[in-house]
Amino acid sequence: MSAPVIRRATRDDVPAIVGMLVDDPLGATREPAGDHTAYLAAFEMIDADPAHQLVVLDDGGEVVGTLQLTLLPGLSRGGALRGQIEAVRVASSRRGQGLGERLFRWAIDEARERGAVLVQLTTDATRLDAQRFYERLGFAPSHVGMKLPL
Repeated sequence: MSAPVIRRATRDDVPAIVGMLVDDPLGATREPAGDHTAYLAAFEMIDADPAHQLVVLDDGGEVVGTLQLTLLPGLSRGGALRGQIEAVRVASSRRGQGLGERLFRWAIDEARERGAVLVQLTTDATRLDAQRFYERLGFAPSHVGMKLPL
């Protein structure tokens, strides 16, 4: 049995990615079920922009994990490039097998190779298990995130 591989997501992966977004206590309340039209449009925008990489963890044709890495140029920190990690999910049936850590190690290495000086993420304040996971990987809480729905 071969190990799952990390690869660039394709349009055909969108339903599996959405399935992982919905299979989550927070996602279940905020992700619309059924129609994937908006998700496909978002995928096309992500896929067309070289600053974004949407990847999946593929285990023999089954998508078992995903994350998005975005490179953000900025003037602070001497004009530093940052890597933003978003939308990390591992299929509920596959959690606890080191797949999330594997995705993060890939994202950190990719951001470094592309010139980023740091990687950052946000996490919902209620996701205590996720916060412990991120801290175990070396992330430290440093800012207070705020959002304004539009």
